[in-house]
Amino acid sequence: MAEQVLTEISVLRTSPLAHLQSALEQGAVQGDRGVSVSEIAFMTQIGLRAEPGTAAHVALAAATGVGLPAAVGQVAGDANGTAVLWSGPDEFLLVAPDGTEFLDDLLSALGQEPGQVVDLSANRTVIELSGPSARAVLEKGCPADLHPRSFTKGTAITTVLGPVPVLLWKSAEDTFRLLPRASFADYTARWLLDAMAEFASAPID
Repeated sequence: MAEQVLTEISVLRTSPLAHLQSALEQGAVQGDRGVSVSEIAFMTQIGLRAEPGTAAHVALAAATGVGLPAAVGQVAGDANGTAVLWSGPDEFLLVAPDGTEFLDDLLSALGQEPGQVVDLSANRTVIELSGPSARAVLEKGCPADLHPRSFTKGTAITTVLGPVPVLLWKSAEDTFRLLPRASFADYTARWLLDAMAEFASAPID
């Protein structure tokens, strides 16, 4: 009975950018200067804390299936499945597709060891920006060096886009995932749509 109630409630979920879906679709730019933005809603996101070298760190690394990144900017795993982003020397964010069950296994792995496992799935949403002009759009409001020689595929950092703090993850060539807090999702999406507008115009010779 409880399982049935949970299933019925799940269909009532509304993502932070559901109200902008049409605008996001219409804002896509095609061609050599193309760029598009979309929301990847309801991704599983779990915050992990464990000091490197401890039993907790070893256990959590094994439980994720992809390990834990060892340094700033590193990502364990990839965007096609489970990934763990580095947030600090002892802090990480696991990101996986909607419906992926990790919480119980991670809690069991941590056991009574010092550390933390927290479900943060409702804390942020994931916005994907892709296309040949994606980097140029971000560079309008992100102070980080996003040139491919510095910001390679599989890199994720904490930075800002305009005034909004975000996790920025280069998940593929010409594809970036931004993770703002849910309360900033609307602003972030509208900022991106505005920054994309110029690429819909023909370039000046």
